[in-house]
Amino acid sequence: MNKASLDFLKTLANTPSPVGHETRGQRVWLDYAAQFADETFSDTYGNCVAMLNKGAKTRIMLAAHADEIGMAVNYIDDNGFIYVRKMGGIDAAITKAQRIVIQTRNGAVKGVVGNVAPHLMKFDGEPKVPKIHEIFIDIGVSSRKEAEKIVRIGDPITLADEFDFLRGDLVVSRAFDNRIGTFAVAETLRLLKESKVKLNVEVCAVSNVQEEVGLLGARQIAYSLKPDIALVVDVTHATDYPTVNKAQHGDIKIGQGPAITHGGCNHPEVVARIEEIAAKKKIPLQHEATSGTSGTDTDVIFWTRGGIASALISLPNRYMHSPVEVVSLKDLELIPQLMTAFVQSLKKDEQFKVKI
Repeated sequence: MNKASLDFLKTLANTPSPVGHETRGQRVWLDYAAQFADETFSDTYGNCVAMLNKGAKTRIMLAAHADEIGMAVNYIDDNGFIYVRKMGGIDAAITKAQRIVIQTRNGAVKGVVGNVAPHLMKFDGEPKVPKIHEIFIDIGVSSRKEAEKIVRIGDPITLADEFDFLRGDLVVSRAFDNRIGTFAVAETLRLLKESKVKLNVEVCAVSNVQEEVGLLGARQIAYSLKPDIALVVDVTHATDYPTVNKAQHGDIKIGQGPAITHGGCNHPEVVARIEEIAAKKKIPLQHEATSGTSGTDTDVIFWTRGGIASALISLPNRYMHSPVEVVSLKDLELIPQLMTAFVQSLKKDEQFKVKI
């Protein structure tokens, strides 16, 4: 991965972008994508779009969500300890004894999630898994009045973990779900711009908001843009580590390439084109099946305005929704290459329809 792209990925991963409060991360994304776009804009709720080859009759949307899971300040007790509410699918158990940052209107406030020492606890049987309302944060104050001078109810909270190299091409961060997606979409725009290949379609690269609480931003922007085709990038569960049941969750490995999903919202003709291009470009693909919904923005994009031909491309991710998500940079680099070739393969007025 070239230095500029890697620096962009690091900055994206490290910039707090909790669900409903994505502005800082969206600014990073838009500034980078604008270099390779004819036009950029954002909408009412902060969905961001970078357009290339504007005005072509057929429009393809390349989309990924910008938000990360987190918590929000919910209650401050008399001693200044802060209790929280979930923002997205955060696991209360793994937040204990973590360093956090409260993203206030006046800047970052550091804190820690309290954890009672085992010497002070008594259990009848096995320890209970904590509930989110039992989690409390210590910001180093001694009263509610003191706490309220620096934080407010509703302020978003993110874990403090940042981008780092693990070994080889494996990297770790708290927010690869789904900074890798918005990275891949912006990088596709870069590759398309730099290739100088004449495009037959208008490309709308999208970094959308509020996926983690109901796929909300994708609903908004898909309705507004009304694309003919959509490729969605997200993470998927790698299953190549202990305790994961492959018979139940499939066989997805880090380092073996991106995954393509079959069934449900994934248009079979779009999927077939992706497989054809991957074979031609010698890009390894892994395969996933869905019996219903995918749990990604693809689920709401594909039925918008009567149907948008859509497909989901996923990056294998170990330990999803944790502060130590692990992905492969080699796998990640293949996704923009695959999407670039897909866009370049599209003909004028091309439509994807299920063959009856």
